[in-house]
Amino acid sequence: MRPLRLGVAGLGTVGVGVVDMLRRHRDLLVSRCGRGIDIVAVGARDRGRDRGVDLSPYRWIDDARAMADDPGIDVVVELIGGEEGVARDLVMASVGAGRHVVTANKALLAVHGTEIAAAADAAGVHVGYEAAVAGGVPIVKALREGLAGNAVRRVYGILNGTSNYIMTAMRDSGAPFDDMLAEAQRLGYAEADPALDIGGGDAAHKLAILAAVAFRRPVDLDGVHVEGVEAIAPMDIAYAREFGYRIKLLAIAQKGEHGVEQRVHPCMVPLDGPIAPVDGVFNAVVVEGDFAGAVSLVGRGAGAGPTASAVVADVVDIARGARLPMFNVPASELAASPGASIERRHGAYYIRLMVIDRPGVIADISAILRDGAISVGSLLQRGRDPGETVPVVMTTHEADEAAMRGALGRIAALDSVTEPPMTVRIEQL
Repeated sequence: MRPLRLGVAGLGTVGVGVVDMLRRHRDLLVSRCGRGIDIVAVGARDRGRDRGVDLSPYRWIDDARAMADDPGIDVVVELIGGEEGVARDLVMASVGAGRHVVTANKALLAVHGTEIAAAADAAGVHVGYEAAVAGGVPIVKALREGLAGNAVRRVYGILNGTSNYIMTAMRDSGAPFDDMLAEAQRLGYAEADPALDIGGGDAAHKLAILAAVAFRRPVDLDGVHVEGVEAIAPMDIAYAREFGYRIKLLAIAQKGEHGVEQRVHPCMVPLDGPIAPVDGVFNAVVVEGDFAGAVSLVGRGAGAGPTASAVVADVVDIARGARLPMFNVPASELAASPGASIERRHGAYYIRLMVIDRPGVIADISAILRDGAISVGSLLQRGRDPGETVPVVMTTHEADEAAMRGALGRIAALDSVTEPPMTVRIEQL
């Protein structure tokens, strides 16, 4: 059987990692899929840049879009990035020309995934995208294949290593958020513009893709509720530990009576749960199936090695003859199930209030919570500093999100409350 011929568009750290892996493991891959896998063409914006790998054996294609129509290419590997422009043009043209595609482009799939799936079905080609979600963690393969016989109730996890590193570093050092963000940037874990990572947008892209696979529905990025970790303070992390929790930026998709919830936000999770011990730049995903139960996958979510590993795994599947629908069923069968608003959430909460220490403050807060049918589980106020601002920290029993928002709005309006309330949802995961 002749080798599978690849065109690699994009030669950043991941693209170079793919070239290196395919070259280093050529014989191993032949033994695993019964045919050779050859890179025949590459392309990137800067041809003259030294990437630390010999690219001379490959044809250079200046305009990546040309790979779509190249008869010498069987599979286009898109590692350019971005939801529009060259990346989208290349993927759509490649699929339209009957070429298989492998991509690590989460933004493209989160915005145009349903359209790409329909085009791939029509052309009879395979689109692999394991590298777009959680790097080296094979969660897409687990959902599409290993757990294909299960009805998934919930999928959740840590999908952004940058925010997880920052939360871990804050816990270990007691340093504030900005200091640990700067350290993450210095170590190369955070971009110069970290907004997508710390603001939750990166995790939202990945969650929208996972929800489509898990629940066989069109990709719905607009339906993801997104909050970031920027407002978390060291004292919140310390209080979380005291209450028996850790704070993680979680992505959660679950099917309930009101529809499919998709939400990304800071959560307090129990110390003895599967997510709490996952620290640093690692990602973790848990899938709850009706027959398999809870299945946990942990690994590095970014970097040249793990992401290149996921790209090559998709290429190997194509070499073996895999032709799977992108989201578990043909695009025409994706069910536009309703999305559930975050206001439908029912659960417990952590609340930190900065208040002026004077008589009657706790009574005022308690009255507002009582009127909202919100029951306090634990309350901490250590020390006294009459006339000065002090923290009042509490956890609640389960309450409706809408009721909690209303109560927090009234609490924030009290003249004794000096800062907007800090709230973190508690998830018993």
